[in-house]
Amino acid sequence: MGSNNIFAASLSGLNAAMYELNTTQNNIANANTPGYTREQVTLSPVSAGADTVGQGVNVVGVKRMYDQFLTTQLLQQQNQASYQNTYLSSMTQINNLVSSTSSGVSTTLQNFFSAANSMANNPASIPARQTVLGNAQSVVDSFQSASQTLSSIASGLSQQIGGSVQQINTYATQIAALNSSIAAATASNNGQQPNALLDQRDQLISKLNQQIGVTTQQQPDGTVSVFVGSGQALVIGNQAMSLQVTQDPSNPGYVNVSYLNNGKTMPIQQGSLQGGSLGAYLAFQSNDLQSARNQLGLVALGFANSINQQNQMGLDLNGALGGKLLNEAPAAVSANAANTGSGSLTAVNTNVSAMTGSNYQLKYDGTNYTLTRLSDNTVTQLTAAQLAVGTTVDGVTITLSGNINAGDSFLIQPTANAASAISLLTNDPTKLAAAAPILASASSSNTGTGTITPGTVNTPLPLNANLQDTVTIQFTGATTYNVTDTTTGTTLASNQTYTPGQNITYNGWTTQISGAPAKGDVFTVSSNVGATGDNRNALLMASLQTQNIMANNTTTLEGQYAQLVSSVGSKTNSLTVTSQAQNTMVTQALAAQQSVSGVNLDEEAANLLQYQRAYQASAKAMQIANTMFDALLTLR
Repeated sequence: MGSNNIFAASLSGLNAAMYELNTTQNNIANANTPGYTREQVTLSPVSAGADTVGQGVNVVGVKRMYDQFLTTQLLQQQNQASYQNTYLSSMTQINNLVSSTSSGVSTTLQNFFSAANSMANNPASIPARQTVLGNAQSVVDSFQSASQTLSSIASGLSQQIGGSVQQINTYATQIAALNSSIAAATASNNGQQPNALLDQRDQLISKLNQQIGVTTQQQPDGTVSVFVGSGQALVIGNQAMSLQVTQDPSNPGYVNVSYLNNGKTMPIQQGSLQGGSLGAYLAFQSNDLQSARNQLGLVALGFANSINQQNQMGLDLNGALGGKLLNEAPAAVSANAANTGSGSLTAVNTNVSAMTGSNYQLKYDGTNYTLTRLSDNTVTQLTAAQLAVGTTVDGVTITLSGNINAGDSFLIQPTANAASAISLLTNDPTKLAAAAPILASASSSNTGTGTITPGTVNTPLPLNANLQDTVTIQFTGATTYNVTDTTTGTTLASNQTYTPGQNITYNGWTTQISGAPAKGDVFTVSSNVGATGDNRNALLMASLQTQNIMANNTTTLEGQYAQLVSSVGSKTNSLTVTSQAQNTMVTQALAAQQSVSGVNLDEEAANLLQYQRAYQASAKAMQIANTMFDALLTLR
């Protein structure tokens, strides 16, 4: 090899070593830069052709130490971690609300029924009655406070969805701009990739992926196409589409995320927007937040309805039949904003015990009417004739009038507003109906040993119009009796066979006679006059605490609320476990990805020494070549 070849080879070695030193220093400088991918110089020997001695080294380029498989795995794990963590944060808000033991609904319910028991022990006491009303107001306040908190969560959620959508649109715009720069740089640099720009784009895709699940496609020109949902293009080349927050046409309480392209808004199936913070927000909105509001409303409605019914079955301190004490919110009905017909739907809560706390959707496809229970997608097929006269499903009676077109739908929310709308209708303690409106008694002139119970009012409401009429039960023999409404002069029954302890029911009341009445004995059921010391209805009101009046008579009011607490708590605990596990998986995936793409400072320090010596060796070779050239010159 001549001195010129040694010079050329040494110069190429110097150049390669310098590239490697610069690249290593760049790695060290960016060791803590988010999204930076470690770089490495790619070298190749200079072709020697027919000569067997090499001609030096070529610097092919600087490549990113990038593993697509590991990066994709990391993106997937980060997407799920963002989803789980966001969902957990949202659920924790509801869990903290419903699980409060100091001032929550459960505590105020217990206090109310304790006060009702105290009133039953002293039904004429105004202070005892005032305590009942005070505790009733506390129950109302707890429901309203919880409802207001849920409304605040919903309002904040809408803002969070809007903020997430804004972030997504910003990232999409930035990715599109980088696509343009990357394509231009790649084309003008003989195919050498612009590593810094690629790192920036990958970092943006990572951030975007933590907001919403995305899929990407690498294009031949170096650009990346980004898709969301069920395949909607968010970025194509240097063009960025966008998402938009819109009102849900079928549910005024929801916001949707729509697709905006060329100024045209198109709906997206919300269930397809999975993963990331946005996916968690949408799932929380449609599943847990609405369910918590409905279930809280169901308990509020159950409390108001049961107390109202019991008070209406009693006699107040003024001797009048009791009235409603609490406001009961009616079912809410919303027509879909896209409806084309003029049909109108009404819904009435007719049996609280049978209600589920779910929302419902009535939809007409041109032939069939389907009522879907949205909590579990149970479908009930209905007919036009049923809807015209009113049909009851799960304790809610729905009636359809007017013309409805194919595709029209209605949202029914039986309990959504019950917790916010509950209120105390009176502050007058005398309006509490502690006494029963009727009283049964035996005539003082009876000669037999028969006894009669005070009597109870039959359920359900409304009360029988003749409830407080005076009715006599006169024995015509030891085992037969006649029943007469003396107020109206009507014979209600004749020659009835007497069975001790058997129910005797007329005019909306029930009593029992025991013992051995004699012929001519008379028992009377009449209005309970001067009943200030009567506590029969107060006892029944207090006993509502332990009666199974909810969920088709399978649980109590407090049991119904406990189900809400348990359901929310169980899901919160589950999310806590899964989010922790997912965060661990992110750590592991990041470690695997960084083992290839991350900067190891110890390794880079060793490389500095290696490339420094390579540089020094090439410089020495050049010095030797120079000495050889000088020797040749002295031969002259």
